Parts: sequence; structure tokens; C-alpha cells
Amino acid sequence: MKITTFFPYISLLNIAIVLTIGACQNTPNAPIVEKQAVSANLTVSAAISLTGALQEIKSLYRQQHQNVTVTYNFGASGSLEQQIEQGAPVDIFISAAAKQMDTLQQKKLLISETRKNLLTNRLVLITPKNAISLSNFTELARPQVQRIAIGEPKSVPAGEYAQELLRNIKILNQVKPKLIYGNNVRQVLTYVETGNVNAGIVYATDAKQSNRVQVAATAAENLHSPIVYPVVVLKRSQNAATARDFVQFLSSDTAKRVFKKYGFRIAS
Repeated sequence: MKITTFFPYISLLNIAIVLTIGACQNTPNAPIVEKQAVSANLTVSAAISLTGALQEIKSLYRQQHQNVTVTYNFGASGSLEQQIEQGAPVDIFISAAAKQMDTLQQKKLLISETRKNLLTNRLVLITPKNAISLSNFTELARPQVQRIAIGEPKSVPAGEYAQELLRNIKILNQVKPKLIYGNNVRQVLTYVETGNVNAGIVYATDAKQSNRVQVAATAAENLHSPIVYPVVVLKRSQNAATARDFVQFLSSDTAKRVFKKYGFRIAS
């Protein structure tokens, strides 16, 4: 008798369990967990000579990382260094010389293990198209050359390299009265393009971007300090993981092809 009456209770219990599970599965307000990409914003302060290449690279990076917004701050490396020292909210710094990077490293503002040399460049002498004809840097001392544009050596690496070159070929004192200083290397290029100066000294990559100047000579690399572009993630970054990923992308084959197209050489 007891065995006979026990089965109905088991059946009722099974039905109750099934109904409870079904109700949970069909509850309209049950939370649905979805994995969503976390958005991130990166601010990259970079030497102005990198403008064209980095803009193109940003588009390529965005195709693979649609949740990341990259904002560039281009300028003279020395000015960018000062902004970072003063607390500018920057995630990544790309300088056109080691000097500015060394200063920030001494002040412990870098994530040191993320620092690496990214690119190299060449220094060239340019003149306006169809203007005075020059064949080497020493000819800048000629009386026909009255105005020469270079970057401000204290803040513009290209200007510091140029001054070093002029000193090493022993004409700096002769040409000093002729020098017109630009706030960045692109301003120097503009001075030459518009004919406001007879000649200028810029990076090979800048000259490559203009059809209004001609390259008169390329400096021998032993006449100035090595031109190198170091990159680093800053300690102040609020998105250090994403910043590291972007720095890694800058060394990818995709980015290297873009840099080479703009005339840069990849640092070894």
C-alpha cells in the first residue's frame, strides 16, 4: 500500500521541477550576458615629420580595433617633451631624436620596457623648384645664398642635426647670419616651398612629400648624430594595455610598409 501511494508523489514532484525550469528559461526579464568590446581613447604625441605616415596607419589600425580612438598631437619633439613634463594627458610619445626621450626617462615618466627605436631618416638640402642651383652643403656659404631655413635647434631635432652638420663641415659661423629658424621641420619646408628662403635643411621624408622643392644634396650620416625615432608608452597613460598594443602595431609589417612608402627606414 505504501509503495503504491509513493509513485504519485514522485510524478507530481517531477512535473513541478519541469515547470519551474521552463518558467526560468522563458522569463522575459531574465538577464542576457553579452561580451562587449571596451572602448579606449589614445593620445599620441608625435614628431610632426611623421604626420602623413601616422595618419594612414591610424586608419589601418582602426580597421582591426574599431573600439579604439587614436588622437594625434603633432609638433616639434622638444615642445612635445615639455608638454608631457607639464602633465599633458599623453599615452604614447614618438620623438624624432633620442634626446627628448632620454630626458623623460631620467624624470621617470616612461614605462621603460616599452621604449624602442622605431625608424631612422636622412637629412637633405632642399631649394625651391627652378631656383638657385646647389650641389652640396658647403655651397650654402656662397654669397648668392642669402637666407637658409633650419629648425630651431633647441626644440626641433632636425634643426639640431642641421646645426651639427654645418659645424662639422666648418661653415656654421659663415652662414649663421643667414639662418632663418622654423618652429618645426614642416615650417622649414614651407619657407622653401614659398621661396621665402634660398635653401633649407629638412628630413628626406619631408622633401619627398612636396613637389615644390628639389633635393640638392643628402648629408653623409657621419656628419651628424644618428637620426632615430624612439617610441614609448608613458606612465601617465590611462590605457596602458591598449597603448602597448598600438606601439606593437607600429612595428608590424603593415605599418612598416606605410613608413617605407613615406621614405622612412626601419630601425634595426
